[in-house]
Amino acid sequence: MKSVFKFILNTIPRPLLIRLSYLTRPILALALKGNRYTDPIDGKSFRSFLPYGYSTQRNNVLSPSTLSLERHRLLWLYLKNETDFFTAPKKVLHFAPEQAFYQLFRNQKNLDYTTTDLLSPLADVKADICNLPFEDNTYDVILCNHVLEHIPDDTKAMQELYRVLKPGGLGIFQIPQDLSRETTFADNSITDPKERAKIFGQYDHVRVYGRDYFEKLRSIGFEVQEVDYTKSLSPELVERYCLAPGEIIPVCSKK
Repeated sequence: MKSVFKFILNTIPRPLLIRLSYLTRPILALALKGNRYTDPIDGKSFRSFLPYGYSTQRNNVLSPSTLSLERHRLLWLYLKNETDFFTAPKKVLHFAPEQAFYQLFRNQKNLDYTTTDLLSPLADVKADICNLPFEDNTYDVILCNHVLEHIPDDTKAMQELYRVLKPGGLGIFQIPQDLSRETTFADNSITDPKERAKIFGQYDHVRVYGRDYFEKLRSIGFEVQEVDYTKSLSPELVERYCLAPGEIIPVCSKK
């Protein structure tokens, strides 16, 4: 199964993959129904989750029902337990909206919810993150997760995120991060998809972020909390929800 999923991820274009996944989710959820693991986003339980990964496949990480990964489930728990995201009125901008969240956030009556991306079929506004068509200080919440590692000029992208976030607003900008690496590694001369997958972890990534990612966000002007939310949960829940222990959520705000 791992080789099949790896082949699918690396051969089917992402927009088409998103459309096809809506057809396969009910079948996968029924086939893997059980009681060992639970997706906290929809509360459904399974005997196992699915493997996932463009280069190296991780076992037991993709929820059959919501198609959430570890980072999605962790973010859901943080937003639900630690913020007023689901209760207070919020104007929200969501980059490259994840299927695990898209319909749920769209249905939240307290959210004025806008999605944006260059290619995603789920985007309300087709836009370049480095040149956003939004006014300054517009959004209460910006979700931009696993996007910046795709962007050659991530400094400009961060500046645009800062510009359109309201003072006092919340930004969550998750990225794939190697916490053993002190500094971020990027090499624009690497353009071959196979070489990028080997070095950066995915064919369309352009860097590997290190621990200096948080300081870069601060240099743009953000106040940044480095939240290790798995420490707030019991080991039993971390295992049951198939989370990645030690994953950091970058919780950003604007003065």
